[in-house]
Amino acid sequence: MPTPFLASAPIRRLTLRDLTACADLSEDRGWPREEHKWGFLLTAGQGYGIDDPDGGLVAACTVTEYGPHERPALAAVGMVLVAERHARRGVGRRLMRHLVAALGTVPLTLHATPYGRPLYEELGFKVTGEAEMVRGRFVPGGPEPKPFTRGATAEDLPAILRLDEEVFGADRTPIVTRLPAFADQLRVAEEDGRITGYAAAWPNMDTHVVGPLIARDTETAKALIGSLAAHTDRPLRTDIDVRHKELLAWVKEHGLSSVAANAVMSYGITELPGDWTRRFAPLTVAAG
Repeated sequence: MPTPFLASAPIRRLTLRDLTACADLSEDRGWPREEHKWGFLLTAGQGYGIDDPDGGLVAACTVTEYGPHERPALAAVGMVLVAERHARRGVGRRLMRHLVAALGTVPLTLHATPYGRPLYEELGFKVTGEAEMVRGRFVPGGPEPKPFTRGATAEDLPAILRLDEEVFGADRTPIVTRLPAFADQLRVAEEDGRITGYAAAWPNMDTHVVGPLIARDTETAKALIGSLAAHTDRPLRTDIDVRHKELLAWVKEHGLSSVAANAVMSYGITELPGDWTRRFAPLTVAAG
């Protein structure tokens, strides 16, 4: 395909009709197909892509906005993929520049692999943190975390939404209200009738991804992870903010191993809003 096409091909909004093409693009780059996650991101946020005249997609990405619809407080960029046959021709740079221009003054965040980080730095993104991906079968043992946990109910949703906005720093109602249908488990930590944390476990290939993980303190985060692990026979996977050293050490003591470390990058802000001390893991690195 001639390079002029890649420089001028329309960038369009993706819909659920593009789900198979998005999964094919993931597979083309050696990623899992992740239809479940793609479907969630395309409905809770927006997808953008470039069509290949020979079929499928040249490139794709997702954007999930948080806060008031008319004036988002933050947008998370994820799933930035370019088909192998079109790689290293500036397509990813063009797609990202389109997003930055389209979102205007909305602050942006993303998780960058070492491979993608130079492009984002070129576009003006700055490293503001780091997340460590861990994976493995959780092995119970040792002192049980004290906080009480239980399965969430519909009546818990208003309290979960209030806690989430307080900790995340922006309203995530469209994301959080989709969790009961998206996740296999949604659990809360509770003390004296007050919710002090919550976490979900959602299916991704052969694992259950733990996220979001929001908790009053490390002991509460441990209790939520342990309770999620007790209700699944799959390996767990999660991306923990590296500042939570105690939690990272604890999950590794219980069978999870480090897989990768990704830079958390931001554009238009010097640090993410909210309270990082209670924000332990994102829903997914693609959505923050």
